Amino acid sequence: MRVYLLFLSLFFCSLTFAQNTISGIVTDSNNQPIPGANIKIVGETAGSVTDIDGKFTLNSSKKPPYVLTITSIGYGSQRVNVSSNNQKISVKLADAETKLNEIVVSASRTPERVLESPVTIERMSVADIKKTASPTFYDGLENLKEVQMNTSSMSFKSINTRGFATVANTRFMQLVDGMDNSSPLLNFVLGNLIGVSEIDVQSVELLPGASSALYGANAFNGILFMNSKSPFTSQGITAYAKYGQTSQEAAGSNDFIDYGVRMAHAFSSKLAGKVNFTYMRGTDWHATNYDDKTHPGIDRSNVNYDGINVYGDEVSTNLKGVGQSLATLGLISQGAVNLLPNYNVSRTGYNEVNLTDNKASNTKIDFSLHYRPFGNENLEIIWQSKFGFGNAVYQGANRYYLNNFFMQQHKLEFKGKNFFVRGYTTTEDGGDSYDMLFTGININRKWKDDKTWFGQYAGAYIQSTLAGMTPENAHIAARATADTGRFLPGTPEFKNAFNQVIADPSVLSGSKLVDNSKIYHSDANYNFKDVIKFAEIQVGGSFRLYELNSHGRIYTDANGPINYNEYGAYTQLTKRFVDDRLKFTGSLRYDKSKNFDGSFSPRVSLVYSGGESKKHNFRASFQTGFRNPSTQDQYIGFNVGSAILLGSAPDNLTRYSEILPVSTAVGQAFAGGSTVVMTGINAYNNSYTASSVGAFSALAASNPVAGSALLRKTNVNYVKPEQVKAFELGYRSFIKDMSVDINGYYNIYNDFIGNLNVVAPLYGKAQDSPSPLAGPTDPGTQSLHALQNGNYRAYQLYTNTNIEIKSLGFGIGLSKKVYRNFEVGVNYNFAEFKFDQEKDPSFEAGFNTPKHRVKASFGNEKLFDNFGFNISGRWNSSYLWQSTMVDGMIASATVIDAQVNYNMPKLKSTLKLGASNIGGKEYTQVLGAGLIGQQFFASWTINP
Repeated sequence: MRVYLLFLSLFFCSLTFAQNTISGIVTDSNNQPIPGANIKIVGETAGSVTDIDGKFTLNSSKKPPYVLTITSIGYGSQRVNVSSNNQKISVKLADAETKLNEIVVSASRTPERVLESPVTIERMSVADIKKTASPTFYDGLENLKEVQMNTSSMSFKSINTRGFATVANTRFMQLVDGMDNSSPLLNFVLGNLIGVSEIDVQSVELLPGASSALYGANAFNGILFMNSKSPFTSQGITAYAKYGQTSQEAAGSNDFIDYGVRMAHAFSSKLAGKVNFTYMRGTDWHATNYDDKTHPGIDRSNVNYDGINVYGDEVSTNLKGVGQSLATLGLISQGAVNLLPNYNVSRTGYNEVNLTDNKASNTKIDFSLHYRPFGNENLEIIWQSKFGFGNAVYQGANRYYLNNFFMQQHKLEFKGKNFFVRGYTTTEDGGDSYDMLFTGININRKWKDDKTWFGQYAGAYIQSTLAGMTPENAHIAARATADTGRFLPGTPEFKNAFNQVIADPSVLSGSKLVDNSKIYHSDANYNFKDVIKFAEIQVGGSFRLYELNSHGRIYTDANGPINYNEYGAYTQLTKRFVDDRLKFTGSLRYDKSKNFDGSFSPRVSLVYSGGESKKHNFRASFQTGFRNPSTQDQYIGFNVGSAILLGSAPDNLTRYSEILPVSTAVGQAFAGGSTVVMTGINAYNNSYTASSVGAFSALAASNPVAGSALLRKTNVNYVKPEQVKAFELGYRSFIKDMSVDINGYYNIYNDFIGNLNVVAPLYGKAQDSPSPLAGPTDPGTQSLHALQNGNYRAYQLYTNTNIEIKSLGFGIGLSKKVYRNFEVGVNYNFAEFKFDQEKDPSFEAGFNTPKHRVKASFGNEKLFDNFGFNISGRWNSSYLWQSTMVDGMIASATVIDAQVNYNMPKLKSTLKLGASNIGGKEYTQVLGAGLIGQQFFASWTINP
């Protein structure tokens, strides 16, 4: 605490140093101010950025004379001579199409023009953020080429590039000021929960392809860089406020607010600091998909109904098996048992809208102190702390309400002209988060236990049948009898049971998610360009320590945290040939994780600049990438109701165990008792594939010999790293003032990580095509008895497919100013994958990406004095969605967003009115999440 007080006192105490000051204004050809223009002293690191009125102040210890260079995206650069202190500068920049001349860093870890990047790169600048028609800048990323959003809730969106992603996109990395935003427990990014405020964004860069060669294991299918503004160059108090409404058929119209403030000050050329605060609150998209997971369309008449957004109905059992248990206890006769059908029925569940308040919120707070001992960028020491908390819905194997979820990061960084060294820690707290599925299951158990409910159902069905009812009506009567005493949503009894369940971490009686996991990370990079002249050479490395601590709720860490580490090192060489027209870049990285052998990731690329002015740039690259299995793949031991999610780290299989009851006297004889102990060893080494069990069940009653012949023993290896070979070609240029960016890629994946559903019998031995006629002492026959009598446990395993997966795609992006300041942009992406499903029928690749996507924009930042507008639209074809929760088709969608903005120079502010999805047709991006409706908003940004 004393350290924090020290930093805060330094931040708010002004120190004085001798310095020279110049000020000025930057405008365009129409004498309109240009905000966000960069002003730098040639040959020095000192600089500044213009405010909303185009004005700037530059402090420097350097004495005149010197030269300033002024640049801004969309304008030509200009140089100005400074001859005296306190000189007033007035600069007018000419319009120019410079998008491909923007400077980026992420592609090669060194500054270079977008035009010369060795791989595909997309960028969002301060100007792009200002004109985006989306409710937030993070939403606006969806308009970038190659980006497909997966929206789990209004406050939780996941970026998908080049496919193979659900909401939990473990193949994508997001860095904010160099810090990985991934959740320590879950290993994937939680949207912009702990990201950056839109008034503090300096730039956003996106690499949509494999980037393992420079950034390690998780940068497998893409990486996003969000960089914030420096308090040395962007000073003052900036604030914004948004108010609007969301509109959805299921939820109606609801207000939302979003506001923030940024305070930054350079106390001198050596010391600066900043503080950010943002807050968003609204009503989430209601999830009301009541389709049966196993039947197309809404089918509540199915007695074994399992609705997508209905929870508690996952509890299901065989009705004849219930009758057999009642007969064993002498409660009914064997003749009555024969009246019961030989199929499953499920309990009556609760709709998701009754198990959450559907509130979405996000609060972000961050502060940083920046110290430059020499008064320049040759060395800068940064302390940064970030805090994010709020409410959102995350969808994985189930739907989870992240309620008062909290995450924090703290970083200490030393950086200079050619190097950086940083270390940071990420900590999270699950707060009051809970699993909606177990909330529904255990509210049901509060008013009636499963055994009693199914017993009453079976008894009422028998009575109704004897009374002459049809099977359909007998089921209706049986459910009504069993549901007697059910807690109805909205009643005090329901609310009391709900509050008890979500506060209880045991899956047997509650649904609370517990998480106090951490990550400790450090990385460093050094560029030898000022030491070695024949080529630009970089070296770097990283180290990460995971501390998993879910207290046994999600991982097998009931007896204490699980710790494991990974590290890596890389080098890169860049060399120019042929009069600087040909640029070669070669990289090599080595990574090692605790449980796996080390992996090398090489990358080579060539960029050739053709034409007299070198504006025709052709690029080609090849690299191999890898992805280590995530913490979930290795250490999860999570009961999701319908199955146990089980990671395959060797020590995890023995650490996970549970005691399960065995039904029927014959089953107990086979098992050697009324209970058995099941571990991960049973799941991996003595189980059947779920698909073959499904085929067996369909025939078991009518033809047990034919049915058993379809059973297949699980033959699965422990999970290991997956590999990719990525080939990419591209072309960037200006053609008659039109920017052109074309790219194509071809990826080959080996050892692709996925899930396999299996069923482990509680007794007997799993084997291919076991015989039902071999006798009761035969282990294979015993396993058949276990399957037929509900004596089994379902698991979802993490493993690799032996089948090679290939994906390919291409994209083209065009933009041009067509008349005065009217700008048109359009891009198209094609993506598909190839996988021989017949060779591995149980494996789901989860590509989850449309084959065709088209995006377009049209706008004018200066339609007339202080007024601008922008319209953006996107369309995608229908595609197959595969996830651990539900599979199905997602329909094609057309979405149009629009905004108008008005600058008010006297008030130093900008007013924006916008709307998303103005066509009004609701659409989905994640099967199981709420349909996305409309958002209307007005925002006011003040930038003195």
